[in-house]
Amino acid sequence: MSTEAEKGTTPPPAGVPAAPAAAPATAGTPAAKGVALPAGRRDALTPHPLRAAVLGELHARPFVPVHTPARIFHMAFIVDRPQALADRAAFAALCAARGQPGPARDAKQHRVAFGGATVRWERHAEFTTYTWELPSEDLTLGGLPFQPSSGSFGPTFCEVPQPGPLLVAIDLQLVTDTSDALPLERLFDRASLARADVEDGLAEIATDFQPDAAGFIRILLRDRGMTADAAGALIQRVLEIETYRTLALLGLPEAQRLAPRVAQMEGRLGALTSTMKNTEGLAENRRLLDELTGLAAELEADAAASLFRFGASRAYEEIVEERLKHIGERPVSGFPTLQQFLARRMQPAMRTCQGIEQRQANLSMKLSSAANLLRTRVDVELEQQNRDLLRSMNERTRMQLRLQQTVEGLSVAAITYYVISIFHYVMEGLHARLEAMGLHVDVGLATAAAVPVVALAIWSFVERVRRGHLRGGGEH
Repeated sequence: MSTEAEKGTTPPPAGVPAAPAAAPATAGTPAAKGVALPAGRRDALTPHPLRAAVLGELHARPFVPVHTPARIFHMAFIVDRPQALADRAAFAALCAARGQPGPARDAKQHRVAFGGATVRWERHAEFTTYTWELPSEDLTLGGLPFQPSSGSFGPTFCEVPQPGPLLVAIDLQLVTDTSDALPLERLFDRASLARADVEDGLAEIATDFQPDAAGFIRILLRDRGMTADAAGALIQRVLEIETYRTLALLGLPEAQRLAPRVAQMEGRLGALTSTMKNTEGLAENRRLLDELTGLAAELEADAAASLFRFGASRAYEEIVEERLKHIGERPVSGFPTLQQFLARRMQPAMRTCQGIEQRQANLSMKLSSAANLLRTRVDVELEQQNRDLLRSMNERTRMQLRLQQTVEGLSVAAITYYVISIFHYVMEGLHARLEAMGLHVDVGLATAAAVPVVALAIWSFVERVRRGHLRGGGEH
């Protein structure tokens, strides 16, 4: 929370009548400091880097006392980070030009008095607000609220460059309640007028949630004896109700944009699942799986894009409901309360957002289930193909083994033939010498006798080599 100006020293902005200086400002968020310890131990405990921010958050946006009568203009602008930084710099420049301190570097709010007007600047997650508290005439002397019109204050508001697109514009007037009934039909649209007694009957609130000619939502607060502190708290809550109500409804256009796409995806999923029942073949199943994956990617992209908007709408809706409970509405006969009006007009929009988000979640689950089913089918078909391939490889291996055995048998016969032929030539060469030595050898009989011996020896050798190869392959 930042330091605010004690009082104004410069003339009021254009279009603003003179008034007493604003109330003293609140203190800013303290810097992170250590915690002192008794002497003799050490000077201080080292704090957590975020300790000051966490402690200061409770006091970041305090209630400011407001004295009746008063005119409050509240505007909220949607900003991104560069726009927010530029806006802070512009507001600091305005404060410096008026001789007032600007917001601290990490401040989330700053309140400063410019003569007869008080300006409160606040930085939020996705928007920035400016609240102008202006003096107002005492209507007990006659006259109507919201005079002069909100459009006549344009030069005052334009002193600060517009930080981003305007989303919320509120013209709230706090008046002293009298026994004379104000002509609310001249101020608001009777068809959408909401009224309620609040603060245990010490005030009444009335609004029709309709923009005036300048685009401001008019809200009338009738003070029946509130203290300045209670009035300030009530005004801030009422401003927050309208601000967060508008922000919550930002999710509706997003839901309306996504509704046709979600319906189209649901139809495509139905068509794909129907096709899955009659699909056969690995190629066709893979094509369907690719389509399902692409559809799931489209859905997740849409869901990721809308995740923040729908989540923010839920959070803003909860804030609105909480603020409505805090102001403690009591119905005024013949009129709906703010809570009743918003429940009838706002809840259908919120349910639309929730419905689209739920449809996206359900569609994602169904896409995941369909993809898993199809992926299982593809895996089964791949296993069948692999099984058939292995069976084919086994048949080829068996045939190669038989051919190898046949070749081995032929090899044994061929080698035996060559060895016997050599043995026959050797015996013929040695026959004459053996005859001279008195040894009579029948060459043909010796050759025939050698055939089984040689064949058995060669077969034994080949079998030993084959078994050695098999053992060597098994070891590897």
